[in-house]
Amino acid sequence: MTLRRVCMIVCLLTPAAAQNAPWTAPIRGSWVQTGPAGQDDVTLASKDSVGQIVVADDENAAVHQAAEFLAGDIEKISGQRPAIVKTAGGGKVNIRLMTIGHGQAPAAIDASAMQGQWESYRIATEGRNVWLVGSNPRGTAFAAYTLSERLGIDPIYIWSGYRPEHHDPLVLKRTSFIQSPPVFRYRGFFHDDEDLLPRPFDANGSPLQTGDVPLDWYKRFFETALRLRMNMVAPYTRVHRRYEVQKLASDWGLYYTSHHYDILVSNPFGLTRFNLAAERGVKPDYNWFTNREGMITFWRGGVTENKDLDVIWPVGMRGTEDRAFTFPEGTTDEQKAATFREVINEQVKMVREALPKDKTPLFHFTMYAEMLPAYQKNPAAFDLPADVMIIWPDDNDGHMRGLPTSVGKWKHGVYYHLAYLGGNLSKQTTHTETPTVVADEFDKIVKAGATEYMLVNVSELRDYVMGARMIGDICWNAPAVYAAPNAPGRYTSWWAREYFGKSADAADTVYDKYFTLLDRPDTMWNPMVNIQALLGSLYAKVGGGAPPAFSADTLAQLQARGKSLDDALASEQKAEAGMPITEARFLSIDAGLGLKIADYQTHAAIKLADALSAPDAAGMWKSVYEARDYLEQLETAFARGEYPPFDRWYHESWIRSANSNNNPHRAFNQVRDFIGQEGHGSLPAAGRGFGPGRGAPGAGPGRGGAPAGPPPPGAGRGR
Repeated sequence: MTLRRVCMIVCLLTPAAAQNAPWTAPIRGSWVQTGPAGQDDVTLASKDSVGQIVVADDENAAVHQAAEFLAGDIEKISGQRPAIVKTAGGGKVNIRLMTIGHGQAPAAIDASAMQGQWESYRIATEGRNVWLVGSNPRGTAFAAYTLSERLGIDPIYIWSGYRPEHHDPLVLKRTSFIQSPPVFRYRGFFHDDEDLLPRPFDANGSPLQTGDVPLDWYKRFFETALRLRMNMVAPYTRVHRRYEVQKLASDWGLYYTSHHYDILVSNPFGLTRFNLAAERGVKPDYNWFTNREGMITFWRGGVTENKDLDVIWPVGMRGTEDRAFTFPEGTTDEQKAATFREVINEQVKMVREALPKDKTPLFHFTMYAEMLPAYQKNPAAFDLPADVMIIWPDDNDGHMRGLPTSVGKWKHGVYYHLAYLGGNLSKQTTHTETPTVVADEFDKIVKAGATEYMLVNVSELRDYVMGARMIGDICWNAPAVYAAPNAPGRYTSWWAREYFGKSADAADTVYDKYFTLLDRPDTMWNPMVNIQALLGSLYAKVGGGAPPAFSADTLAQLQARGKSLDDALASEQKAEAGMPITEARFLSIDAGLGLKIADYQTHAAIKLADALSAPDAAGMWKSVYEARDYLEQLETAFARGEYPPFDRWYHESWIRSANSNNNPHRAFNQVRDFIGQEGHGSLPAAGRGFGPGRGAPGAGPGRGGAPAGPPPPGAGRGR
């Protein structure tokens, strides 16, 4: 019996009262009664009446926000919007959001069993009441988001485009649901370098330093995090920072944190760019050895600004450009460790003194590139305070570089990358982190006890929702996820069922082929590298030179890969053809686009190899035009993926600069230029994604204003 068949049987036989193991049964809409209502089912809304959502005034802001989302969700499903009231009314159905200690819960909730737990919650129907009770305010809010999904709201609807099925009446099955505390205490998304989001741009294609990303985009990020039951967010690093953004995160129930060089969320990136040094009355000299008091004052500015919010404070010391701090020449490893001890103790002391008495200070120390080997060499030399979480990094491509062999007196966590910018490990445009890698690495993380903190780099999120949801599920229910074999296969099959319904088998096949072929970053940009090399040879050929023949082994590899990509893309397009428009569109972005990038560029490279070996000019140009045709198909695919609100989503940007591997248009532009110049001229040198956009005159700003050009070794997005 197949896994899918087993899951179907479980779904049919299990009432809404039970909690299914992760990735074994459909979730969205699974609590809606579509047949005759049972005696203990609850009608939440109909054309004749609608229930009300009850939230007491003294509940946390996160609970009130969850109630607003829940009211809107019920309206999307039923057409009727429940009122949000302070007290329950006897004549109506009441959806009651309550945190333990803020009222009397019924016996069915067993509130005493949740006492003191972290973010656990229970959902139970009782007569005309639906109880959503949390052990703390975030638990209560997560109960509301859980109910919304079980009624039909896709937690990633902003990115998938899914609208809920309409129900009139909307009837909730008899329910008794228990959610234990999550395995990972702090869980969140890092939205790094938002280079695609709408804002003013300068003439070089870089975002203006004073140009603000609209608040609506951060609302989208934060809402998705909450619906996936995340409780933390790092919303930005190298953009203009606005207090309203981090306050919104905190008000909605998300801990606000930041990147490992954004010490005490003081925004070192804005030292001079945003005039923060001057505003805080210090010299713009970010150097502990020449401006110790100035740096302390600068960091204190971040603490003062954010002390009333829920913050997890980054500690440590790095440069203002996310590069290693420069120590004086001759500084020994022992002296460096002593400096870090001094710095971190000063930072921890500063926060403890500044925070209101009702806030427990939380700190994280992330062992980024140069810090990990230094720490591993002699952990005792750092002697971190016991309340500083030690955060272990992956290799920027999803494989952990280190994990604790003994937890000691500290709490441990991880910093993980679904998205990344930096050299040969750049992951842009579409996802290449396979479910197998994610499942295997998080199994190691859980076994090592590094479960206090998990921050995952998702960039602008749209292109990484599949991995993001998988990680979110593991963070809550790791023991259940790993209780059965083949976690990645179960997740992919569940994802196919959850998002592609009747076409689940076809979608499952597509994802299997996708991750077989696109399992590393270089599988996306290697064809583009070959295209660039071939064009360089073609320029030389047209100019009368005698370029070397293209490698026969490389050509054979491209040809074999082209056949595999053709097969995978044919499967994806066949699957799309059998789907409703929304499902087809989502699959076309989540799987089809990545396959097209690899497939069309691979075939373009093969055609250019044919052009290089052609015996005459006519044969050469015929193959060049055929290469262009493949790349024009890819440009069309990009254009079709830019429907609102994802305008400009695949355009060139300060990260996707003209000749960088991160620019998915590079091959098309270069072939077009070759044709336009009739093969005369030369090929521009390859870039690294930090310079000006196509056609920009001169050297424009790099990473948010840094000098253009390749970064030094070890520098990279999210490192």
